[in-house]
Amino acid sequence: MRITHLSKAILTALLTVAFALGLSGPATAAGQGNTGAAAADLTFTADQQSVTPGSTVNFTMTFTNNQETDIWFVYQSVQPTWLTTQRKDLKYAFTSCTADGVTCSGTGTTSVGMNYAIPLAPGATRTVTLSVQIAADSGCNGNIGFYSYLYYEYNGGQATKDGVFNTPETRVVCAPATS
Repeated sequence: MRITHLSKAILTALLTVAFALGLSGPATAAGQGNTGAAAADLTFTADQQSVTPGSTVNFTMTFTNNQETDIWFVYQSVQPTWLTTQRKDLKYAFTSCTADGVTCSGTGTTSVGMNYAIPLAPGATRTVTLSVQIAADSGCNGNIGFYSYLYYEYNGGQATKDGVFNTPETRVVCAPATS
């Protein structure tokens, strides 16, 4: 009788350990596959931190393939942040999108999409400059900021990565009143 209880206890312990190891195995493997986590996939800079109505701010965006294989599909869009959309008095539009190896859609509106020439080799970059015109009759003392959703496929389409990246905010200021 004791041997039966001891055998059941050992079997239960072994099954518990095997089950626990089975659950932790895939999580470790998935973490090892994320080789591009060290560097940012998408970076932004702005040519000025504040502008006045009627002027233009340029955002430069650089997408880097941080993977070990070619990227074969990229979806990217740039939209205003929620806080920017809450300021109905701020008026602006994307007036141009300049890039090598990238075509843009949506200029003249408040959001744009990017279509990248593929494949994009490991370590290769694509740089896009987005020009945003602040309307002459725009409100003042508000921030204009954008975020970009980026999704791409690599490793022959077997692996994907996505994320949200924010542009630097640009303050719209009005010239002080002259007396």
